[in-house]
Amino acid sequence: MKLKFTQFLLVAVVSIAFSSCKKDIRTISTSQIQGVTSQVKYAKGFEIQQFKDFKKLIIKAPYPNAKKSYEFNLTHSKSTKRVNDIQLPISSVVVTSTTHIPFLELLNVQNKLVGFPNTDYVSSEKTRNLIENGTIQELGNEESMNTELLLDLKPDVVIGFSLSSNNKMFATIEKLGIPVLLNGDWLEETPLGRAEWIKFFGVLFDKEKEADSIFNTIEKNYLEAKTVASKSLNKPTIISGGLFKDIWNLPAGESFEAAFLNDANTSYLWKESKGKGSLSLNIENVFEKGKDAEIWISPSFYKSLEEIKKANDIYPKFEAFQNKKIYSFVNKRGKKGGIVYFELAPARPDLVLKDLIKITHPELLTDHEFTFFEKL
Repeated sequence: MKLKFTQFLLVAVVSIAFSSCKKDIRTISTSQIQGVTSQVKYAKGFEIQQFKDFKKLIIKAPYPNAKKSYEFNLTHSKSTKRVNDIQLPISSVVVTSTTHIPFLELLNVQNKLVGFPNTDYVSSEKTRNLIENGTIQELGNEESMNTELLLDLKPDVVIGFSLSSNNKMFATIEKLGIPVLLNGDWLEETPLGRAEWIKFFGVLFDKEKEADSIFNTIEKNYLEAKTVASKSLNKPTIISGGLFKDIWNLPAGESFEAAFLNDANTSYLWKESKGKGSLSLNIENVFEKGKDAEIWISPSFYKSLEEIKKANDIYPKFEAFQNKKIYSFVNKRGKKGGIVYFELAPARPDLVLKDLIKITHPELLTDHEFTFFEKL
């Protein structure tokens, strides 16, 4: 998802579980395919149904508080005339969120991507190369894409995301005869639920077995990491977030960011709070509860301790600041400045969790190198 939609989000034996901690998206290969049929285990926002001669893709949560689901018939037949038919496999696609890019690369179908809005947001070197050589066209802003160019590209589908049912841009695209599939991966409330949307892409490209195998590997890595973390008797206290226009935004206790901190076996100080998004608090309340927290994760968009110190007089009074135990993902950026975490983290929660375990239980992961975070 683009920066403006994600800026408040955070996103065996130990030697076996973490010997390849710095895996990039190339290290899960098709050689690991098990040949199993697709099953949606964690994700709540979509479903795949198998019929005799076609599959049905049901998008149950396309946008917040959706009152209806969207169904698409996926078929290999070239002669069907059902409404919402999409012929498989799709051979070209336009996606509209950077979070979609890693799924395409994991399935090795990034060469099927023909257009993207705001290409400067893309961090992955593999996809950036396709942008720079002209294989992927710049389509402008995601809310007002260049429809003339889009019509020239003639993608089989456009994969979008939306905040509501009233999206004039996507309605216009559908009138041009191009199917629009709203991807709701960003609405999932668990890290593995978000990652499981690779199966959504897998069915479209006729790569269900590959998608299942890749997700199974991610799931295995994640659960092994969680098990290793659970063995630590130490549960460091954690604060998160920072000020934005005098309001401190931090993850609510039922959010997916809080799930990461829980699975890393930490004591997140707002873990008992209600809500699945962000909490908006004043700095006095945060300081009263969190001034003695041992570790500070994701302090807004500050890039250094010096920036934090200059931003507000109260920041240096936190114990985590005084002990220099502040960690952020904002300094890991792509060639054009896009933050890698926002692009890759939803698809690779196993790498996020390992980073957090490295931060909070460094004795468990002595050989791990950070993928997203760094110490400020």
